Amino acid sequence: MKRFLVYGGSIGLVACVLASCQQEQDAVEPEIVRPVLSTVVKIQPLQIRGFAGKVEPRYETQLGFRTLGRIVRRDVSVGDQVTNGQELAAIDPLALELAVQASEASLSSARAQLANAATTEERQRALLSQSSATEATFDQAQQAHEAALAAVVQAEANLTKAKEDLGYANLRSDFDGVVTSLQAEVGQTVTAGQLVAVVARPDIREAVVDIPEAIAGTIKVGSKFQVTLQIDPTIRATGSVRQIAPQADEATRTRRTRITLEQPPEGFRLGTTITAYLATAADQRMHVPATAILDKDGKTFVWLIDRTLGTVSTREVKLGGRTDAEALVVDGLVDSDRIATAGANSLNEGQKIKITDGKSL
Repeated sequence: MKRFLVYGGSIGLVACVLASCQQEQDAVEPEIVRPVLSTVVKIQPLQIRGFAGKVEPRYETQLGFRTLGRIVRRDVSVGDQVTNGQELAAIDPLALELAVQASEASLSSARAQLANAATTEERQRALLSQSSATEATFDQAQQAHEAALAAVVQAEANLTKAKEDLGYANLRSDFDGVVTSLQAEVGQTVTAGQLVAVVARPDIREAVVDIPEAIAGTIKVGSKFQVTLQIDPTIRATGSVRQIAPQADEATRTRRTRITLEQPPEGFRLGTTITAYLATAADQRMHVPATAILDKDGKTFVWLIDRTLGTVSTREVKLGGRTDAEALVVDGLVDSDRIATAGANSLNEGQKIKITDGKSL
């Protein structure tokens, strides 16, 4: 009997000890701390971007002969300085000279016929006054005179046109400038209007650059650029945007921008390669990964990390745009806020977290 009591007491004691240990284990079980990826949001500082381009004239003219012919002479080469009225090239004038001679002959014939018709009209008028001719005969003579007069006017116009065409045998510059391109050679037959030479005015020069569409959208006409020569960056000039292409290039997604140079140095010759620099102000908007955004009840939130407590809490934000890769936060965050960038749908309010990275955007 005593042995039974001892065994029973031992079993009870062991049970009490085990229960006490289980309670202590439950009491000291640590809270789960979840590791998270995070980032520190930053306002984009002042940025200076450079765009490569070249110097081009603001005004240039494409010149061609105004009549068909074969080029027999070309007096200029690319890069030559030309003056207003200077001859650039010429076509064979033989056919045009023959056309002038034919027109002169036609005019002489028309004038002879006019003189004969005038004499006939006067004769018929005299005979009519003496009742020696009929009214019908006089009317015919009068009509012949008027027709001969019209023929002379037409012959004179044809001669003027033939001489004008002869003048087109010589291609001349319309202003002082520089030859930037030649598209025809001696011996080549060209049609009326076919491009032969390009002459540019070097007094007004522009820097022409291709700017990515995303940046071009923030540039306005009149925006200032600093332009330097690539071969010598110490040679520089200031320019203002005159024109921005309304559409982006389909292949490069860039928009051609023309910057008028203000009193550029002599080093800014046509065709010179340049770099145009644009200084952009700090961007108050913040770019965050799209995975950091939590959509809830029609609103957008991010998980803001409390670095002191090591916890997360939701912060409502306003977006200015969103893609599959990133979101543009325009309100709700301040510079240097740290937010979680992954697992936005699996975090809880006030949950303990452990930061595993520290990359800043």
